[in-house]
Amino acid sequence: MSPSLRLVRASFAFADRRPILDAVDLHLTPGWTGLVGPNGAGKTTLLRILAGELPCAGVHRDPDDLRVHRLHQRLDAPEADVLAFAAAWDKRALRLQSRLDLDPTGMDRWPTLSPGERRRWQVAAARWLEPDVLLLDEPGNHLDRQARDALLDALSGFRGIGVLVSHDRDLLDALTTRTVHLEHGRSRAAELPWSLARAAWDEEDARLLADLDAARDADDRARRQLHASRERSRGASRARSLRGVDPRDHDARSTGRKAAVAKAEASHARSTARAVTAAARARETLDAAVRPDDLGRAVVVRHAPARKRVLLTCNGPVLAGSTRVLEHVDLAVGRDDRVWIAGPNGTGKSTLVAALLAGATIPAESMLVLPQELDEPAIDALLARLQALPTDIRGGVLQLVAALGVAPAQLLASARPSPGEARKLALALGLADDRALLVLDEPTHHLDLPARLRLQEALQAWPGALVLVTHDDALGRAVCTTRWTLAAGELHAETPDPR
Repeated sequence: MSPSLRLVRASFAFADRRPILDAVDLHLTPGWTGLVGPNGAGKTTLLRILAGELPCAGVHRDPDDLRVHRLHQRLDAPEADVLAFAAAWDKRALRLQSRLDLDPTGMDRWPTLSPGERRRWQVAAARWLEPDVLLLDEPGNHLDRQARDALLDALSGFRGIGVLVSHDRDLLDALTTRTVHLEHGRSRAAELPWSLARAAWDEEDARLLADLDAARDADDRARRQLHASRERSRGASRARSLRGVDPRDHDARSTGRKAAVAKAEASHARSTARAVTAAARARETLDAAVRPDDLGRAVVVRHAPARKRVLLTCNGPVLAGSTRVLEHVDLAVGRDDRVWIAGPNGTGKSTLVAALLAGATIPAESMLVLPQELDEPAIDALLARLQALPTDIRGGVLQLVAALGVAPAQLLASARPSPGEARKLALALGLADDRALLVLDEPTHHLDLPARLRLQEALQAWPGALVLVTHDDALGRAVCTTRWTLAAGELHAETPDPR
């Protein structure tokens, strides 16, 4: 009998916070499940619940002694299982170390290892343990394409129950066969990899929106009909008063008129009662209809066409201090160019961007330059800049923040936004102004999957020049027409496959 991990009507919430799980049903069996959803939805919390680290009624393991291992996001120090794996000499350990290009002597240099190297050690140690359940929280963070391919190779051989939290669309599609979306305490699942699940859910959402529109239309019609019916009823009541009729008129015509008016009044009363009932039903249907979230609308980027044909240039060697990243280049970015800078970590992509910006032919205010990381002073400066904006302009920025999936009230009340919130604020502040050129260095760092998709749609629709550094291959393929790949001190230009 295959092992399984179930949630049956499971609910969980931290004190004074909205529910992470609200009567959730979930059945996990051998194979990889992708767990997706916006930042703050509780994906990491759900992994902790599945691992038994947080108490939650409704969690059932079959068998009871399932061995569960959760990969933590923290990389500051090697955990005991990583140290044990590095010291192991069995064939499986050595094979995993080779497949992921790991050097056991690197344990002494852990603080100096790149985040990608440390992540590979974590994943390899988890595979070496061969648990029944493997829970991975963003294992693809900080990995370049080569490292991600090696990670995929190592994980694809796992035969137990695997749950992968990731914003990497290519990794999700390549590894998982089912997808669970978590948001607002609710989950929905599809026996499909992420891209196919998203397409199915988009169709479902479109039907829900159509039902909502139909419910609104029915509610409007019912309200109009009720109003008209009440007006007719009031007219009948006025007629019944027989104002203007001689009270001494007792002939048959007056009696017949009274009877006709009484009959009309009764008919209008019945019509009004039916209209009241129809309006109440229409309102119940509208109230019960599923509404789309107020967050996450389309992101609109304002564009100011550049007058110059060439916006960025780089000629000669590209240097990182005294180290030559590229021996000699003659590069230019035109006002209609969309360039994706790719390559392994450490090859000098950010250095090349800095060299291009040094050769800018347009003023800084015509460009949005988003660095790879935002430190605390930079985040504080973003908040101060937001607060200093005039009310109308600040409102436009906050609309963009909401479009990227952050509640404006939550952002304004925060003394220190999360890395994801700060990155979305930086994007919103930049995109709210007219720009001729966007220079984005790993813009999807700390962004959840919905925000990545909305950013991609905005960049696809934006007509200006773009320089994009990213390991998100799906984003690069979707929004760029030229790829510059850095490797071994050389730069290769090609047209990316838009698949």
